[in-house]
Amino acid sequence: MPKTTTGVVESIRILRVSRDSAIRSRTRAQLQLRDLLITAPAELREQITERTTAALIERCAGLRPDRDNIEDPFHATKYALRTLAKRVLDLTVEIRDLDVVLQDLVARTTPTLVSKLAIGTGHAAQLLITAGQNIDRLHSEAVFARLCGVAPIPVSSGKTQRMRLHRGGDRQANAALHMIAVCRLRYHEPTIAYAQRRLAEGLSKKDVLRCLKRFIAREVYHDLKTDLGLT
Repeated sequence: MPKTTTGVVESIRILRVSRDSAIRSRTRAQLQLRDLLITAPAELREQITERTTAALIERCAGLRPDRDNIEDPFHATKYALRTLAKRVLDLTVEIRDLDVVLQDLVARTTPTLVSKLAIGTGHAAQLLITAGQNIDRLHSEAVFARLCGVAPIPVSSGKTQRMRLHRGGDRQANAALHMIAVCRLRYHEPTIAYAQRRLAEGLSKKDVLRCLKRFIAREVYHDLKTDLGLT
């Protein structure tokens, strides 16, 4: 059964596409600005001494090139730097506006999920997009775990009994579950206690993380079903 593309989840996906595109464009503009500074005339490089990205952008956005002498590389570079800096500032405003819209929409759509530790707007949006509006097409939490690439696969050999995660599935959803697990390992006392117990039993850190991601996928699946009114 294909995903439903007529509900709020599709709206969240569309907004995320726009936000991701803006972030990529902003990063590209920042890199181009720094590259341009490396090859800028020495006189201009000496004038721009800011080191942090924010300060550098503000400094370049305030440059005043002489357009009557634009054939001079000095002024051409100033003009290009100002253009790139203003592009970064405009994209930052665009990203901030999209974040506000997404935060409100995701919070209204998945109140149970975003109430859980380490699950913010970005992670919730990605997991919601992966599951789809008609999450009932995923017949169990095990199917959802496999869709996210966190289902365990036996790789036993001889007397060695162990599991690993399969390397398929939605890698963005997998990354979201990974970051949730890492955050909980640092700040969630029950998760910390669980990890210490499993390490004492002989599991490796990778195995513990694998188990945590699988557990979080189960939790997310049931929270999404609750939020989408399917329980």
